Amino acid sequence: MPDTLTTYDLLTMGRSSIDLYANEVGAPFVDIKSFAAYVGGSPTNIAVGAQRLGLCTAVLTAVGEDPVGDFILKFLKDEGVETRFIPRKPGTRTSAVVLGIEPPDKFPLVYYRDNCADNQLSIDDVLQCPLAQCRVFEFSGTGLSREPSRSANLFAAEQARKAGARVLLDLDFRPNQWHDPRAFGVNVRASLPLVDIVLGTDDECKAVTLTRSDQVNVAHSQISGARVAGDLAAAIQAIHQLGPKTIVVKRGEQGATLFERGQALRDVPGFPVTVYNVLGAGDAFAAGFIYGLVKGWDHYKAARMGNACGAIVVTRHGCANFMAFEQEALKFIAERGGF
Repeated sequence: MPDTLTTYDLLTMGRSSIDLYANEVGAPFVDIKSFAAYVGGSPTNIAVGAQRLGLCTAVLTAVGEDPVGDFILKFLKDEGVETRFIPRKPGTRTSAVVLGIEPPDKFPLVYYRDNCADNQLSIDDVLQCPLAQCRVFEFSGTGLSREPSRSANLFAAEQARKAGARVLLDLDFRPNQWHDPRAFGVNVRASLPLVDIVLGTDDECKAVTLTRSDQVNVAHSQISGARVAGDLAAAIQAIHQLGPKTIVVKRGEQGATLFERGQALRDVPGFPVTVYNVLGAGDAFAAGFIYGLVKGWDHYKAARMGNACGAIVVTRHGCANFMAFEQEALKFIAERGGF
């Protein structure tokens, strides 16, 4: 049964994986000789990032009955993230991702998600989670790509919203996780009436209103950075009309832009740094932004914190294992002009 004692600042839901990052930074993928093993998966990264910032977090993902699942669970427990709601799914495998690092603009990655455990998250798994005791619930677009995960994510968003939690959707557009990239938009649009805040890049926001497959272009196997043709302003308007009051567009080194219904857009400046690896920056941003929400900050200040967390992680080798700690992020901001 759900824990009735602990109140969680954040509960995230979705994918988890073992991420194998190339040690040979700058080497073409075919010349990679070795990899470092970390934990990944957008909602899992966000939970770790928020926990390091001092929030009390839990994650609802699933792992297989395999050593990779053991690897992920041990890391999360060591980080202090609540793992008691993570089921092990017999007959499935824990997900894996293999990643190359060729800065400044090539970060090829390959997903191994056939028969993966987190796609088997169910409504029953959701019922075991303390959604009535979380302040913020976050889920991702990739969680909508398969059943039973799709229904489970929608059910969780319903339950969290009913309980009074703030519901965030990270668009997390991964074209190769969908049988048709346009199906991403169909499913995201169905979820938006349950969502308060949407996080995504320009391209991810445009993907919400995709009508033609040829609008999507993936370069260098960079699944994390698909380019999407379309009208951003029209996409923002369409998202607003379906329910969310706030859309936060992540712009990398340029910071972020806040689109809040009925208000003029606001640009939130980023923090210039030398980029080592962009993978994980968006998840670090989300962790920092959610930290600000839980602290009661306005969206501008929360996005500024998100920008700082993203800037810190892009100077490092991986994602979850390299997220910033609270005092580290606050010091980083203070040394660069403050909020």
